[in-house]
Amino acid sequence: MKIWFDMDGTIANLYGVENWLDKLMNEDATPYAEAKPLIRMATLARMLNRLQREGYEIGIVTWLSKGATVQYQEAVAKAKREWLEIHLRSVRFDHIDILEYGVPKQIGRDGILFDDEERNRKAWGDGAYDVDNIIEILKAL
Repeated sequence: MKIWFDMDGTIANLYGVENWLDKLMNEDATPYAEAKPLIRMATLARMLNRLQREGYEIGIVTWLSKGATVQYQEAVAKAKREWLEIHLRSVRFDHIDILEYGVPKQIGRDGILFDDEERNRKAWGDGAYDVDNIIEILKAL
């Protein structure tokens, strides 16, 4: 079984960074690095490491910025990977899929998805959850 996490708005508070949208529109990747965690990362890391020991695969499936140049896509992908290394250092992800904006997240993936965006959850179908109660849902696995 696989467990997938979106980043922006799900585990990383991108939308809480001051002037995040203006910065993204100006191809400034700093909001991705500056985003604060939305949940307790130490608790999440412990849960994910336990689930991996039990046979679950853990993955990230996240989008790049909309309409980004190749250089900006590279900067955003780098910032997202660094954010994961800082905030979830002990987790060795089985998959980190950083997709162009709008690419359907469900294609080629199955299992459980945590995502703040309703259209992604609807497209995923069964096993898709919003950001409420992530830890409680993981505890139940």
